[in-house]
Amino acid sequence: MKIFSGSAGRQLGSAVARGLGIGLSEVEHHVFPDGEQRIQLRDDIVDQDVVIVQSTGMPTDQNYIELFLLLDGATRNGAKSVTAVIPYVGYSRQDHVFRTGEARSLEVMINAIEVNGATRVIGFDFHSIKTPELFTLPVTHLSALPLFAAEIKKNGWIDNDTVLVSPDMGGLRRLSQLSEMLGGMETTSVEKNRDLTTGNIDASGVHGTIKKRCLIVDDMISSGKTIVQAAKILIEGGAEEVSLFATHAVFSEDAPKILQESAVKKVFVTDTISVPESKRFEKLEVLSVAEPIVSALIQG
Repeated sequence: MKIFSGSAGRQLGSAVARGLGIGLSEVEHHVFPDGEQRIQLRDDIVDQDVVIVQSTGMPTDQNYIELFLLLDGATRNGAKSVTAVIPYVGYSRQDHVFRTGEARSLEVMINAIEVNGATRVIGFDFHSIKTPELFTLPVTHLSALPLFAAEIKKNGWIDNDTVLVSPDMGGLRRLSQLSEMLGGMETTSVEKNRDLTTGNIDASGVHGTIKKRCLIVDDMISSGKTIVQAAKILIEGGAEEVSLFATHAVFSEDAPKILQESAVKKVFVTDTISVPESKRFEKLEVLSVAEPIVSALIQG
């Protein structure tokens, strides 16, 4: 097996390679002055099972192009199989056509992943449970929920003073799964409304009981504004402590600053998207998804 990583998957790729007891193979990645990218896989991959680790967070389009070139390089040079480990799948919120004339952007990305040679995809906490159905190749859909459950147990937060909170009704399935891992911890949700024209979101109310400690659970943090609104509603409703668990740290706009200055006490994310030092803040803690990826690769 040979493991390569794109520029958006370097740290995680190295951790996965270490977990498998092999080295991370070298990639030559050159960016021309006009922004075009050139990729060369610097290892013999003929008849090898190749793994490519590349997340597609910001800059999303640039990272996707790099992924496509990595896949083509592996396929074109004789790889026996090509597993694309895409911890965060960009465009995942554009999985439906909401208005006439729109593209189904996620499907466009998936088609390109398949056309360029991936034979298997491994990803984490897709925005929709139906996302794997858009692929025609095998998809291993992993989740960060076991990592969150372990962290909640480690902090001693399994008690009658704690409730799991979904920031929207769409996250109830995710919340139910985490609750089951924690022995049936109580759950509640915040109502979230999205304006399909502007994309703006507002959190307007709570469905369920607010307890002393509220743990918000979501698949991603983008601007952070919805989370801050949800935390404010929970605090105003009687919560004394609000922490956040989210798989993907998209961290667009001023999200780190917004979260650091919010009522949220602690922000737990994973390394499905690498968080640069410029976006790290005091309340942030990053959990690694390397181990479940290693397990998925070993199991095949």
